[in-house]
Amino acid sequence: MARWGMVIDLNRCTACQGCVTACHEENNVPPSNPKLGAQSRSIRWINMMPVYEDEYPHTKMSVLPVMCQQCEHPPCIKVCPVGATFFSESEGIVGQVYSRCIGCRYCTNACPYTVRQFNWFPPDVPETYEQGINPDVSVRYKGVVEKCTFCNHRLMKARDAAAFEGRDLRPGEYVPACVETCPTDAMVFGDLADPDSEVSKLSRSSRASRLLEDLGTEPKVYYLRVGSGK
Repeated sequence: MARWGMVIDLNRCTACQGCVTACHEENNVPPSNPKLGAQSRSIRWINMMPVYEDEYPHTKMSVLPVMCQQCEHPPCIKVCPVGATFFSESEGIVGQVYSRCIGCRYCTNACPYTVRQFNWFPPDVPETYEQGINPDVSVRYKGVVEKCTFCNHRLMKARDAAAFEGRDLRPGEYVPACVETCPTDAMVFGDLADPDSEVSKLSRSSRASRLLEDLGTEPKVYYLRVGSGK
């Protein structure tokens, strides 16, 4: 079984938010405006969270790109009353069935990483933006919860192509939009279950850590702390 995961090197991340833009375009994330932003109702599948270290005047700030952590033991699926969010045992990805979601937001409250977004309004897609809608991803309507799925539609397309050619999926054939777009290669993606993959090796680095590890959710997104070391 595959265990798709990601490693983000904070030494390389410049907080350019290219990953955020790529995610918006790839997954038809609803565009926002200043009014919705002021109401804290803008939608982002990747949040750029500031982290402060040391005390003034020696304060240092770094930025964490935080998306769905694709937990091995996700608390969100345990509270969903209609099974709209689920865990893929074969891939290790936490998925979301938008047509089944009733918008109760239990999963939003259960997620310790605050990466689930509630769609408050119908999609207001400008006419000039309609040509940019990705036909491989649904356009969500108001009243549902949405989140990062590691661009799962890309995985399905890559698996179908490999099956058509009668072979297994090759390393590097499935990459989320954020990883593909990162200009500094700060994001590395792959199968954590493969000990020889780059993402697996980096996850065992002395600089590697995960968010809120003590909760026992076992996230599959690793962060390489700022500093030296392997």
